[in-house]
Amino acid sequence: MSAWVADLPWPVVRERAAAGAILAVPLGSTEQHGPHLPLSTDTDVAVALCRRLAAARDDILIAPPLPYGASDEHAGFAGTLSIGQNVLERLVTRLVRSACETFGRILLVSAHGGNAEAVTRAVERLRAESRDVRVHMPRWEGEPHAGRTETAMVLSLTPERVSMADAVTGDLRPIGELMPLLRAGGLRSVSPSGVLGDPAGSTAAEGSLLLDALAGRLIEEVAAWTAGSRS
Repeated sequence: MSAWVADLPWPVVRERAAAGAILAVPLGSTEQHGPHLPLSTDTDVAVALCRRLAAARDDILIAPPLPYGASDEHAGFAGTLSIGQNVLERLVTRLVRSACETFGRILLVSAHGGNAEAVTRAVERLRAESRDVRVHMPRWEGEPHAGRTETAMVLSLTPERVSMADAVTGDLRPIGELMPLLRAGGLRSVSPSGVLGDPAGSTAAEGSLLLDALAGRLIEEVAAWTAGSRS
């Protein structure tokens, strides 16, 4: 049976929820990822992690992904569609409240760093309302945006959507050094290509290993969460 809640009729969803199913909601963005990666990169990573989680556990249902996030720092690049921090916070809050009418536990998997503050605020509010919601934000070592790390992950997922012939080296400074500049002037002020890092040398095998490692952490986190709820 499909792990995607949108594929199922409502009586089946009701039965799965009554049996303790967790609703996993992938949160991503539609924003530039350099001249070589699709704008859906963050959403694709969030979905991939939810798929791996559902493959490891039979109590996971996956909601349709939310492909819009807080991406104002990518303004000026064609195709970037941002709903901003305030709208994202309100949207996630309302979405989870609705989901809690059916599901006892909600898991948010957010793979866009720009979503972090808004989603964290939404989760704090929801938990204050006694709703059992968690957020997982995957973290990895390596280049922060459209560099080797993200390029490798997309190569492992949909290689036909990566144009390595168009890949360029972006700003190579550490993210800690870049952050004040990004906050002040956006990503375009430090990297005209939209890349932070160097995508050269990325491989699908490298991306697959990283996704497996990230999924492993997610699976462990959910296991600890559900074990705690039974104690």
